[in-house]
Amino acid sequence: MPRNPGEGEGTLPASLLVLTATTGLIDAVSVLALGRVFTANMTGNIVFLGFALAAVPGFSPSRSLLALGAFLVGAVVGGRLGVRFAGSRRRWLLVAGLTEALLLFAAGLFAVGFDARALALDPRVNALIALTAVAMGVRNATVRRLAVSDLTTTVLTLTLTGLGADSSLAGGSNPRLARRLASVCAMLGGAVIGGLLVRSGATAGALGLAGLLALVATLLFVLRPEKPAPT
Repeated sequence: MPRNPGEGEGTLPASLLVLTATTGLIDAVSVLALGRVFTANMTGNIVFLGFALAAVPGFSPSRSLLALGAFLVGAVVGGRLGVRFAGSRRRWLLVAGLTEALLLFAAGLFAVGFDARALALDPRVNALIALTAVAMGVRNATVRRLAVSDLTTTVLTLTLTGLGADSSLAGGSNPRLARRLASVCAMLGGAVIGGLLVRSGATAGALGLAGLLALVATLLFVLRPEKPAPT
């Protein structure tokens, strides 16, 4: 029997849930500290770009475009990694995960002493946007190739749609209910923690934590054997 996406993944779903929490952290940093720009959620970033083009106060077209461009660069890198290591799934995920973690750690180092209140005067803003957006581009290209149901790690629209459309209230059987709820809670939890850290002036800490979680998620999968797919 052919292997379906998500079957026999062992610790992979748990790893992706950890990465989902990092999305909440990164979006908290980008929206609250970097000037109303998304670097993980490109749907939100496109909307913010639209606001900026409409000259809505508080939104910057240059920051949104930088995030979009950097994200696309990261997606190209992530796609190339998938092709380069196509013969070794474990090595591919190790390299992709370490790339993301290193970019986030670099962003954390750049953010040491960063003051969001002096946003317009701090030249590090663009570097932080670029580093986090490239990291998320690599991540999204990797997760897209994995195609694990209800674990995109960066968007929840389809997950929430599934919770309602596949529920017993809608005549469904509530498939993957625990996974869907865990994904929502993981991103919510990451956003709460990220918001608290940014409010306390610990932008670097939030990015460092995101990098650490990305590293943990990578090692969680790479160091544990995969379960064989059902036959």
